[in-house]
Order: sequence, then C-alpha cells, then structure tokens
Amino acid sequence: MRLFIIPFLVIEILDAHYVGAFALFILAGTSDALDGLLARVLRQRTTLGQYLDPIADKLLLSTLFVVLTHVGLMPRYVTVLVFSRDLGILLIATLLFATGTLRDFRPSLFGKLNTVVQIIALIAVLCGKIFTSVHLFTLRDGLVRAIAILAPLSAAQYAWIVFQRMNQAQQTAV
Repeated sequence: MRLFIIPFLVIEILDAHYVGAFALFILAGTSDALDGLLARVLRQRTTLGQYLDPIADKLLLSTLFVVLTHVGLMPRYVTVLVFSRDLGILLIATLLFATGTLRDFRPSLFGKLNTVVQIIALIAVLCGKIFTSVHLFTLRDGLVRAIAILAPLSAAQYAWIVFQRMNQAQQTAV
C-alpha cells in the first residue's frame, strides 16, 4: 500500500495540496502499522515481507525528503545526510549479504530513533503548511536539527555494529 501511495503523495505536495498529502502520509503510516500488527497476530512473516517492509519505509521517507526539499520545505543538507546514510547502509548490507558474510541487518537504537524523528519531522512540515503555529515551526526546526545529528550518528553506530559482528564471525571461524 505504501509503495502505491508514494506517487500520489508526491503529486499532492508538488500541487501544494498539503491536506491531501498529510492524509496520504497518515494512510501510509496506518497501513504500515496494520500490516505489522496483522503479521504478528497471524504469525505470517515472510522473507519477502522482511525485505519489502523496510524498503517501502525508506522509499516513502526518502521520496518525501526529496520532494519537500524541491518545494523548499526541507533544508538540502538534511536530505543529503538522510540519503547518504541510507545509501551507505544499503551498500554495506548488499555487499555483506551478497558475499554471505553477514545476513542479520537489524536496525540499531540510533537508527530507530532517527526514523521516528524523521517521521515526526515530516508530519510537522506537512502540518506547518496546514496550520499556522509558531510552536509547530519551532518543533519542525528542532526536529530537522536532530535529524542532522542522528543520521550520521546512526550510520556510525550501524557501521560499528557490523564491524563488531564481522570480527565475532571471523573469531568464531578461526
């Protein structure tokens, strides 16, 4: 559902229909939550779902960062930091998976925190176009600054975790 919503979300933002964009973003988040809940309750986790779910999440968030940067609502440096982090993690994970070195790519604590802050920041940006509030602008500004810190910090933590796991795997093999 999230993958299907993305193009319509982009169109709404580019056409400055922020109420529609906000509603689609909330729908995407709700479908993600329901999908996860159903998978847990029905115990129906699939390998495909384990790969597609984080891909859909990252594609949705990354697309929003790019589009909001394009329309001047998100600073470029934040979008560059978010993309650089995600691209670096994707490249490392792909390389390790392809070589069979490491296949466990659970998100780190800072990675989870980074994602939550990104989601709240995107909600604040969209709400800032719907509602007039100094507090909303202040919140958005603080969240954007937090992303600028958390994105590289979570990338470094992820790299450290991978490095430690690879060392443990090598020591176990010897």
